Formats: sequence, C-alpha cells, structure tokens
Amino acid sequence: MNKLLITLLLITYTIQSQVLPERERADVIDMVLADRFNNLLPQLMDRTGFDMWILISREYNEDPVLKTMLPSSWLNARRRTIFVFYRDKKNNKIEKLAVARYNVGKNIDSAWDKEKQPDQWKALVDIITERNPERIGLNYSKDFGIVDGIVKTDYEEFMNVLPDELKPKITSAEQLAIAWIESRTEQEMEIYKQLVKITHDIIAEAFSTAVIKPGTTTTDDVEWWLRQKVTDMGLDTWFHPTVDIQRAGENLESHIVSFSNRPDDKIISKGDLIHCDFGITYLRLNTDCQQHAYILKNEETSPPEFLVKAFKDGNRVQDIFTANFETGKTGNEILLNSLAQGKAEGLKPAIYTHPLGLYGHSSGPTIGMWDSQGGVPGPGDYPLYENTVYAIELNTTVTIPEWKKDIRIMLEEAGFWGAKGFRYVNERQTELITIPKR
Repeated sequence: MNKLLITLLLITYTIQSQVLPERERADVIDMVLADRFNNLLPQLMDRTGFDMWILISREYNEDPVLKTMLPSSWLNARRRTIFVFYRDKKNNKIEKLAVARYNVGKNIDSAWDKEKQPDQWKALVDIITERNPERIGLNYSKDFGIVDGIVKTDYEEFMNVLPDELKPKITSAEQLAIAWIESRTEQEMEIYKQLVKITHDIIAEAFSTAVIKPGTTTTDDVEWWLRQKVTDMGLDTWFHPTVDIQRAGENLESHIVSFSNRPDDKIISKGDLIHCDFGITYLRLNTDCQQHAYILKNEETSPPEFLVKAFKDGNRVQDIFTANFETGKTGNEILLNSLAQGKAEGLKPAIYTHPLGLYGHSSGPTIGMWDSQGGVPGPGDYPLYENTVYAIELNTTVTIPEWKKDIRIMLEEAGFWGAKGFRYVNERQTELITIPKR
C-alpha cells in the first residue's frame, strides 16, 4: 500500500465520518512501521552516531519506545523481548533482530535458537560480539521519561553478563530514542492531516446546539459527550477532555484550575465564552486541541467585538511564537524570544508547547510549561529538528472592561516543522465558534 492509496483510503473514510476498520488500520500501521524501520531508522542512527541500539523489555512492563515498534498484531511484548538494531554504515545495511523465540511481525527477525543457546542473555552477548559495534545505546535518560525505558533488573542482568571489554561502549541512547519518537515520515503526515480534521469535526459537533442547550447543559455533560463520541467512533482519548466557562461577574481562575479542583457541572448559559481541551488517538498518533465558542444571546448574531479582538490577540501570539521556530534552536531559546516579542507588542502571553506524535506529551524540545515561563532545564535545552510535530499550546491574558475582568484565550493546534518551515497540520481556529451558528 503506497502513500497515494493510504491517502485516498483515509480521505474516503473521513468524508463518510468513519474511521478505518481494524484490519485496514493494521495494514496502515504495519506499512508505516516498515517505512520507519527501513528508511527513517538508518538516518537517525547515522545522525546520532550509534551503530547498535538495544531495547530490552518485558510483557506488560514495556519500554515506551519499544512499544511503538510492535506490529499491529502485537498488543504487548512477550516474555522478555529484546530488540537489536545494527547499522552497517559501510555497506548501507541495517539489521533488525529480536533475541526472542519468534519473529516480531515482518520487520524484526528472531535471532535466538534456544535449543542451541538456552541463555537469552548469552545469546544477546553473542550477537554483540559477532558484530563488534563501536557505540551501543540503551534507553536510559534523566530528563526524558519516554526514553528511560530499561528497568533496573534488566539493566543489571545485562551488565553482569556483558564482557568487560564491551562495557565502555554502552551509553545512553537518549538522542536516538528521542529522534525515533519525535520524527514524522511523509506517510505519517498524511495520516495526521485526517486525524486533526476528525478532532476538529468532533469539537464542531460538541460546540453546537446538537449537544449544548444553554441553561440546561453542563460542562460535564459536554466532556462526557466527547468521551462517548470518541468511543462510539472506535477511537481512543489519551486524556480526559475538559470544558470550562469564562463569563462576566466571575473572577479569572488560576491556571491550575484547568488541571485540579475544577468546578463540576457548571451550567452553560447565553453570553458565556466556553473552551475545550480535547485530543484523540488513532493509528498510533495523537492530537491535542483547544478551541473556543461563544454562546449567543437572543439578540446577538455574532460575538461581541471585545471577544473578537481578544481572540485575534491569541492568534497573534501563535504567529509570533511559530515565527521563532528555527532548526537547532533550543526549546528555551524559542520560548524566551517569543515571550519577549509578545510582551514588546503589549500582549500578555504564556507558552507551554510540547512535542506531539506517538505520545500526547511526547519527547523532544519542551517549549515552556505553564508554571515555568523562564525556561525548562533539561527538556527545554533540547534543540528543534525538522520533520517534527508540536501541540502549539499557549494563551494570552486580555483585560475586558465590559466584563470588568481579565480572560484567557487558550489555544492549541497541531503544527509541523519541516524543511519548508512551519505549517499547521490541518488549519487552526481563527474565529470564535458561535452557538447557535448564525
């Protein structure tokens, strides 16, 4: 199945407001995985200077990186699963081996005959010794949890059996593991366009009179409608969605209320500015989206001008921020440059953008946290690479004299950084949704 066929298949099902059946999903997942192994992985190993990468995991306690390498028919690792990737750069080859009793799908071949060598660890050492790599990576990391996958027991058992002369070759595979997690292929970006469209379509339905009846519907009602909608479509959510309200006569809450101690069952009323935070998982990729809607009063045909202007300020912060993307800049550099520029224009921005892809809060450069606007040591020091996707997550605080209070315009959209610069994966919100639509 090539890129064109997968694109047509995805578009057809999206137009029909459907997602792929399980069997077709499996075909897509395995096709994408084969492309990543055969074409992407050699590039990443060369870029990061590793000629051997070893991943060790056990059933139901999977290394998060290894879990992204399992074929569609493997929902978990089996027993102790060990992957060995060996890059022969001289002959432009890559070996993909499993020190396991069986092949792992069609991409990784079994390289352990237990009848000849009963000890799995010694079989691994034999593979290493035979190839004599220069630099061996293991998945451990202080700053990036997703690539800190080797557990204490496996690490100790491996190091105890590894010959002393090979031990100096062992180092953290952090750079390679992050690269694997954060890098998106052309095939994946075709999928991502459709995935973001599905996310936007679900929000559009949630923010409509089909779901919201002002004076009756609560924020919890909309949150659970979103969860149920995703389940009914055969998709998954990677976090529980949130819906909140800003209105005249109520003080602006601390940002922490978005994550803890949120008021339950607030009734949505006419004249409210509502906001959602929502993301889905499909074909092993994740979305993360925040949008706003305004509940029209009886006499209104459009949102008040002061809210329209406030929303434009939010879009302006997005523009400032994404214009500061530059390959090689660290997350902290991009953050501080963007905040300084926004403040110089009289805005009150906060930026807390994270990598997005195989995981929702993925590995790569952290560009601010809501409570760390001066930079994030460690993850914020990682540089921006091309062919990566981010949840462009930020807000700007705007004073609304008509409401005698401040509000936040909180926005989040998937954005891609590549050789041609920045682009949104599938558009962004530039106008307030109105309920009802007028």
